[in-house]
Amino acid sequence: MTHSGDPTTADFERLAQQAFGSLPSRFREQLSDVIVKVHEFATAEQLAEVGLDDRWELTGPYEGRPLPEQSVWSSGDLPPRISLFRQPLLAEWKATGVELGALIRHVVVHEAGHHFGFSDDDMAALERDD
Repeated sequence: MTHSGDPTTADFERLAQQAFGSLPSRFREQLSDVIVKVHEFATAEQLAEVGLDDRWELTGPYEGRPLPEQSVWSSGDLPPRISLFRQPLLAEWKATGVELGALIRHVVVHEAGHHFGFSDDDMAALERDD
């Protein structure tokens, strides 16, 4: 994608689905209940949850109970979700020149890692695993 005309929410959703599709099947199967939503910016509550004040600094959080913490007693929870914040991702894309699909994949992989309870090192290894 070029910088002429910003990618739409639908473009972001498509790139997020491609990112999920690029993960090894053993991970994709366990992510089937994770919902991905694209929003323009994080809410004040989402920013506070991760200790940020600037809405331009958060590109996407994982919200939900990680797999290692799930049990039959946690029924009734909302489904886990990954939010992608379009405006901060567009700003990073334009500032860095990194391909937008790669930026979205980075956020998706990192936040999916939270779903599995992975460390940052585990997530970096998963992202390198094609």
